Amino acid sequence: MSHAPGIRWLARRLGLGVLVVLGAATVAFVAFHLVPGDPVRVLLGAETPTPDQLAEVRGRLGYDRPILVQYGSFLKALFSGDLGYSFQAQEPVSRLIGDQLPPTLELAAAALVLALAVSIGLAVATAGRRPVLRGVSGLLELIAISTPGFWVGVLLLTFFSFRLRLFPAVGSNGFGSLVLPAVTLALGLIGVFTQVLRAGMERALAEPFVLSSRARGTGQTAVRRRHALAHAVVPLIALSGWTVGALLSGSVIIETIFSRQGLGRVVATAVAGRDLPVITGVTVVSAVGFTLVSLFVDWFSRVVDPRLREAVA
Repeated sequence: MSHAPGIRWLARRLGLGVLVVLGAATVAFVAFHLVPGDPVRVLLGAETPTPDQLAEVRGRLGYDRPILVQYGSFLKALFSGDLGYSFQAQEPVSRLIGDQLPPTLELAAAALVLALAVSIGLAVATAGRRPVLRGVSGLLELIAISTPGFWVGVLLLTFFSFRLRLFPAVGSNGFGSLVLPAVTLALGLIGVFTQVLRAGMERALAEPFVLSSRARGTGQTAVRRRHALAHAVVPLIALSGWTVGALLSGSVIIETIFSRQGLGRVVATAVAGRDLPVITGVTVVSAVGFTLVSLFVDWFSRVVDPRLREAVA
């Protein structure tokens, strides 16, 4: 009986996740049919098809059937793992996404690790410190948040690649090619993470348990790292879902600027070429990833903060 609340919570979250993915798939399907132009002509490329050829391709793809029948076939294929066929790459969308997903995950992971490391260091160093130090750090964080990522990428390329020649300007081979894109993608996250962590640490530093720890002779650095930081991490966990969205959307721009392989370039190429099956596939895969991350974040928050388990019990 003690596990019943947890099972009910998991069932609700899984049901909500299925609805989110279904909603994203439906929006992608509707957008596919509302975009001006004939997808069959896009598929045939530069050819000038005859009416018979257009009818043959439409029949083969099922585009000549009623819209509700197409929607049902779309959902059936989707839940069987079939994301369609790319007009431009002339290969299954699932294979195309599978080939390009690892470089994007590599970039996102590097940016996230860098953002967390820098943010934790800044928050520990500035929380509850002198107003001048805290004010300077806050100003830099606001600049980092408000600066467009593409502009930062161009500046980093100009200085570190073209002038100093420390890092390669394009490509995705080796650690060196990952540094500038990861820094560019992490900059905005650093500003947000630091503000959240510092605010949480300053609230924790005023709590009675921190005062008791200091009274027992615990050093200032130990209090910050062991107690204040541990409590400040809880609000940051809730931002993880937003972080995934920021990393995925940011990678589209960053991978294009640095000519890296990944989903970003795939999406940019698909949008330019109106490759709607690829756009639909990436939308659905992103929705699934966001749902899984949100589920993990909610579960981990319940593990870290027992009050959340009591709230749903």
